[in-house]
Amino acid sequence: MKVLIVGSGGREHAIAWSVAKSDKADKIYCAPGNAGIGEIAQCVPIGAMEFEKLADFAQKEEIDLTIVGMDDPLVGGIVDVFEERGLRVFGPRKNAAILEGSKAFSKDLMKKYNIPTAAYENFQDPAKALAYLETAKFPIVLKADGLALGKGVLICNTLEEAKAGVKEIMEDKKFGTAGNTMVIEEFMTGREVSVLSFVDGNTIKTMTSAQDHKRAKDGDQGLNTGGMGTFSPSPFYTKEVDDFCQKYIYQATVDAMKAEGRPFKGIIFFGLMLTEEGPKVLEYNARFGDPEAQVVLPRMENDIIEVVESCIDGTLDQVDLKFEDNAAVCVVLASEGYPVKYEKGIPITGFENFKDKDGYYCFHAGTRLDGEQIVTNGGRVLGITAKGKDLKEARKNAYEATNWINFANKYMRHDIGKAIDEA
Repeated sequence: MKVLIVGSGGREHAIAWSVAKSDKADKIYCAPGNAGIGEIAQCVPIGAMEFEKLADFAQKEEIDLTIVGMDDPLVGGIVDVFEERGLRVFGPRKNAAILEGSKAFSKDLMKKYNIPTAAYENFQDPAKALAYLETAKFPIVLKADGLALGKGVLICNTLEEAKAGVKEIMEDKKFGTAGNTMVIEEFMTGREVSVLSFVDGNTIKTMTSAQDHKRAKDGDQGLNTGGMGTFSPSPFYTKEVDDFCQKYIYQATVDAMKAEGRPFKGIIFFGLMLTEEGPKVLEYNARFGDPEAQVVLPRMENDIIEVVESCIDGTLDQVDLKFEDNAAVCVVLASEGYPVKYEKGIPITGFENFKDKDGYYCFHAGTRLDGEQIVTNGGRVLGITAKGKDLKEARKNAYEATNWINFANKYMRHDIGKAIDEA
């Protein structure tokens, strides 16, 4: 069959790699793709938000299955456009992707259906938000309602910081229209865990757990990023935690969306906080995480096309989702200065070191071809992933593999998965 993947980052490279392993995939396309994806798929110069052009391409090339990797096109309604053309597509419709597209919606949904989450209030008026903060307990969390590349969350330790945050989000519009509405919620403490899941509208099957590292610098310092690295599984995600989440969070969310007339088919990413009061939802995403996909998909034993098609067809209950009994760690190689200002177009060397190395992966995020040379084309450039028999071995292997790649201004955190040593 012919498969089209929509997106251009490390997550899409991991999806393309998984699709390429399937016996069902005869030809893979990716729009717009990147230099690494181009080695296993035909990259098509159509932007992820050009829905009509993408649908035209899918019809012309008789694409059998489209997998949408990115949040923006899902929230924008790409699935609706494809379905209206009779095209087979994997991902939530626009009315379900709002689960990620509006934090205010998702918080209200959790409140209505008693799904554990932090206490919160929604605001459209900056003056009312400021008045609320005068009586609030600190630290406190400010969240832009809409999509902000994973960076629209501010943790404020003082009233002064929070006031500056309101100005940044709601008045200066640092995150554009995403800040028209803002969520103010209580600051939760505990271990963060990410759990990705396949959903067919009724049934939910969770994947292995993972943990992201959002801050730019070691020790969880610096600015928020799209993610500087991940590990899987999380040693803090116990069977007891899983049992609780399956009952009170995962299935409850799927049932709530169905009850709201917004049946969800696709991927739900549960960002959890393991608090002293029990697991609570930090956020929902409506797609694979990035870089969570880079550690979860290499551990999945199932044929990804079979699982994706079962979600579309409503037969996920017949799938036995299996993951390898091992671990994986991904370290993001970024451009110095990310997430603020950084150079592009810098030559990258060392890719040949990954050839025929079982359990080692180099997923491209921000790369492009300049003639025959692969060069940097983004803040997050590569995701270096390695597996091991356990997390400590996987971490050692991943950091060893980061030395195989070189480019000027290469930057990475050196403590990805350090929490493993504390488990």
